[in-house]
Amino acid sequence: MKKFLVSMAAVVALSSSAMAGVNSQTGCGLGSLIIKDDSTAVMLALQATTNGTFGNQTFGITSGTLNCKKTQFVMNERAEEFVASNMDQLAKEIAVGHGESVDTLAELLEISDKATFSASLQANYNSIYASQNATMADVLDNISATSL
Repeated sequence: MKKFLVSMAAVVALSSSAMAGVNSQTGCGLGSLIIKDDSTAVMLALQATTNGTFGNQTFGITSGTLNCKKTQFVMNERAEEFVASNMDQLAKEIAVGHGESVDTLAELLEISDKATFSASLQANYNSIYASQNATMADVLDNISATSL
């Protein structure tokens, strides 16, 4: 019992400093449904612990349940590697609205309507490449947010 209390105290202490600057909520999952109060670090830690203990957040994200929104496409390691390896070429092709790299990205993200996807990428170019120092993660996050 003593080990459990010490562990919980450590989780709360570490969580409070990590969550203070990053995020004010733990996201979706059973924890956020059961524990509505997210005004303190302790409550946020309990939400996250509940999600982690029951492993339900992944299920919720995949299925679109437990207050989670189902993603329109699945990010995968191949897409991440492709974008990281082809950042410059992809930026050029997104700017013009077509190209082999854009088509390959659509296939990796399992997008069926490549023409609409390409047009959406071109229309949202400035949002996708919000800075000159955009990273692979920034580009994929921005594509997810703006193009689908």
